Amino acid sequence: MNLLELFTQTLDITLPVFAMVFLGIGLKRLGWIDRTFVTTASALVFKATLPTLIFLSLIKADISVALDISLMVFFAIATLGQFVLSWLWAHFRIPYAERGIYVQGAFRGNCGVVGLALAAGMYGNYGLSTGSLLVGVVIIMYNALSVVVLTAYQTEQAANWRSILKHIATNPLIISVIVALPFTAFSISLPSWVMTSGDYFASLTLPLALICIGATLSMSSIRDKSDIAVSSSIMKMAILPVLSTVAAWLLGFEGEQLGLLFLFFASPTAAASFVMVKAMGGNAGLAANIIAITTLMASISVTLGVFALRLLGWV
Repeated sequence: MNLLELFTQTLDITLPVFAMVFLGIGLKRLGWIDRTFVTTASALVFKATLPTLIFLSLIKADISVALDISLMVFFAIATLGQFVLSWLWAHFRIPYAERGIYVQGAFRGNCGVVGLALAAGMYGNYGLSTGSLLVGVVIIMYNALSVVVLTAYQTEQAANWRSILKHIATNPLIISVIVALPFTAFSISLPSWVMTSGDYFASLTLPLALICIGATLSMSSIRDKSDIAVSSSIMKMAILPVLSTVAAWLLGFEGEQLGLLFLFFASPTAAASFVMVKAMGGNAGLAANIIAITTLMASISVTLGVFALRLLGWV
């Protein structure tokens, strides 16, 4: 296979995902969808269609393959390492008031939507099922670590850990993973009509979620970008994914495992980071800049990353 064919195959994986994001941008500019639509659709995805997608992908999966303990442990350790590394960099290079926002933007990825969409495109049901378990792990870590770093630089804000734990425990994505595991472990089957209807409903998830991501991007935020936002975006989309993926390879991960890890590491900054910064009285504009820049960067960086990994024969 020559380089052109390899690059074309890579585009077949990444372009469908990012095309939907750019479609969302276009539909918003045309006025065909508005803020009300995005709010309603995003709630539908988070509360219903995405949990359904995760649940169905897990009950269809071979638990001996999907429940990859070594992969989950490495992903958790790598996430913690990214958090520490970005905080150390921020401590020496970023103004005090913006450090928490910088760190959250640099390590908190949109694994639940973009990561899963890329995993599904590249690895099908394996990507969805194994990726869903990784999402369950990372949701807990992202929320806890984000609160730690944001409260460290928002001295007037105190962390309400009871509220945080409640949000984690009632998160629909985590609930869907927990509910699905007994079905998978004991090979409990559902009626075919339930599975078919569920598949119809779950199929709304990725296109709807990606369109909403595009529709929420602020072009003015990108035009008003700051050096801090650019630095955090480069950390999120280039430095940390490369370091983490190379570390995984050195530890023996390869093929589907390594590819899945890279896609999750290389996911753009999660929109939830903006919500948390705003709720804690931080610089919400900076958080929005980081989300916008990383989302647009992802269409290039993820494509080049997958191409490089395939060229090296690592995946």
